Amino acid sequence: MRGDFERAVELATDSLAALPADWVNEPFGYSPIPIPVYCRNWVVHSLAELGRFAEAAPYEAELLRLAEPTQHAFTVSAAHHAASWLHLRKGDWATARSVIERGIAALRKGNIVADLPTMVAASAWVLAQVGEASEALTRLRESERLLEGQAARGGVLMPYQSMGRAALLLDRLDEAQSLGERAVTYTQFRQGDEAHALHLLGDIASHPDRFDAESAKAHYCEALALAEPRGMRPLIAHCHLGLGKLYRRTGQCEQAHEDLTIATTLYREMDMQFWLEQAEDGIRHLSAAGTDRGGPHG
Repeated sequence: MRGDFERAVELATDSLAALPADWVNEPFGYSPIPIPVYCRNWVVHSLAELGRFAEAAPYEAELLRLAEPTQHAFTVSAAHHAASWLHLRKGDWATARSVIERGIAALRKGNIVADLPTMVAASAWVLAQVGEASEALTRLRESERLLEGQAARGGVLMPYQSMGRAALLLDRLDEAQSLGERAVTYTQFRQGDEAHALHLLGDIASHPDRFDAESAKAHYCEALALAEPRGMRPLIAHCHLGLGKLYRRTGQCEQAHEDLTIATTLYREMDMQFWLEQAEDGIRHLSAAGTDRGGPHG
């Protein structure tokens, strides 16, 4: 929760190594889900934040394999929630969508409302990302209603970052801004999540319809200051991509090239193809503009 993902992986894998193989369904009187599933949830989530996607894949497969036979709605949904975060962070939208929908189905079947706003908000984000605007807006509104009901019962899950992402992709900029600001407010003691919220605010400030270069730069740099010491490589890459696009737009071509190159390198190392294409496209446009002006970078 505090963004110490390397330590979380170490603790969870040590716990798994200490468990007897036949204690698959043992909650130890602590967790609402079996400890072998619980530990793998945090391994997958943490490795996703670190950009160690290939390393996370076997844990994800084992997580889902262990969760499904329990037929316990919360266990199944929690496993799919963790798995979805792996694919959301990588930008594998089709797989993320499939995993999220299975998690939502498990929650609805079990009549469990605790995690439903978070999963529905993630669904809104993915649907908006793949261009299904109407369905995304429906899910965004559903997540709002669920969140209101949860708040009335004293719930604390606040999926504002996913909701803000969906709103931004749907060009609902005032709504995205409000959600992004709430995301920062509710994540100030969870600095990994706060870094994502700040990055969202940077992307909103970079939008052509409310372009504010200074604000965007400040948010990206704040997000980087939180992400870098925590090794959050996908988010670090996103911040450099955002800065590269920002500098290109403001005519700061050398800085743009530097940031886009960093983003490209990181995306390629992590095999984040969706984002790699965007970074490479930015460098191509920058190079073309520099050639037109008679220089390599303008």
